Amino acid sequence: MIDRRTALAGVVAMFGAAAFAPLARAAGAGKASNIPVISEGPPSVAVFTPAQRALMTALSERILPTTDTPGAIAAGVPAFIEKMLADWARPTDRVPILAGLDAIEARSQQDYKVAGAQATAEQQDALLTLAMNGQLPSGGVFFEAFRQLVIAGYYTSEVGITQEREYLPVPGEYNGQFPYSQVNKVYSA
Repeated sequence: MIDRRTALAGVVAMFGAAAFAPLARAAGAGKASNIPVISEGPPSVAVFTPAQRALMTALSERILPTTDTPGAIAAGVPAFIEKMLADWARPTDRVPILAGLDAIEARSQQDYKVAGAQATAEQQDALLTLAMNGQLPSGGVFFEAFRQLVIAGYYTSEVGITQEREYLPVPGEYNGQFPYSQVNKVYSA
């Protein structure tokens, strides 16, 4: 079965030169002998305040919501994000994420009079759209880095590999006339 570092390297390759630095560091860590293996344990430091953690969790689910497949929360994306920021990010790498969460929280309080984590799904989508369009302080930088963390966390998780995609260690035989209408899911190997 594919390991998380290999899957992470594939996701980072998709982002190319614009990959968020902690993701690139973690994906390429196997190449340098002095860089430790990604541990399975909890983050080495607490990156978020409880309010930031709640908002980060809610926003990750808005980027990859539960549909007919599990969403970001079920895939453990919030824990992945905190682990990446705690163990693979430099303090300067954390700044856009923390500043973006604070800007979204402030805008939620201003516009909706509720904490961002308690805002409705539509309100959270509107807040993310403001960040994506650069209409919040540090919004554009935050959104791109946060989106990459959510996507990488999801598609390198067991849920992302086995339920969102169809995992076949060795895909079946080649059939050049396979009807497109019978294609179910994208394969990951």
